[in-house]
Amino acid sequence: MLYLYLDESGDLGFDFVNKKPSKFFVVTILAVKGNEANRCLINGVKKTLRRKLNPKKKRKRIVEEIKGTKTIIDIKEYFYRQISDLEFGIYSIILNKKRVYQYLIKDKSRVYNYIARQVLDRIPYENAQEKIILIIDKSKSKPEIIEFNSYIRRQLESKIDPTVPFYINHADSKENFALQATDLFSYAIFEKYERAREEWFRIIEKKIKYYSVYLPNK
Repeated sequence: MLYLYLDESGDLGFDFVNKKPSKFFVVTILAVKGNEANRCLINGVKKTLRRKLNPKKKRKRIVEEIKGTKTIIDIKEYFYRQISDLEFGIYSIILNKKRVYQYLIKDKSRVYNYIARQVLDRIPYENAQEKIILIIDKSKSKPEIIEFNSYIRRQLESKIDPTVPFYINHADSKENFALQATDLFSYAIFEKYERAREEWFRIIEKKIKYYSVYLPNK
């Protein structure tokens, strides 16, 4: 079983004159092989939520999910210690938004789908023999979900053994703890490029199997 969790950091706003969008947009996949590793990863998130964000003496407001933007480095380190011995990989593409072709600026869904596919292309599928499940943070409309699923399936047909079942699920990150872990990892890469802050990135760096800045015009 190969679990692929996909999340993003930054935004797809392109109005750098009147607004303040992020300079970079990052799409990250957390690849976890095997049910046991997946279960341990999920338990690491649950344990961090329970012990660090919702301790018994401070439960006035329950924190439902770990977010890269809101979690302090000490808690991120605590979480990483829970799962550092697990076998998993982080794959990421960083889009330099100022290099996107002008005609694509209004077609954000197409840009997102293309970058997501670029990351998925980096995953080693040859060892997946039972089942592949791609789980994405649920943020798209129904037509966008249909378009995304169809596009990704077409693009991966030549990479995945046709005898291996391939599923795509769109899930609420509040209910999917592994997506929360993906958000933490994605933010580490985003923060490195957007703000030149590398403390969290350096901690998880050995788990990063691939990351690259994508320059559309080159």
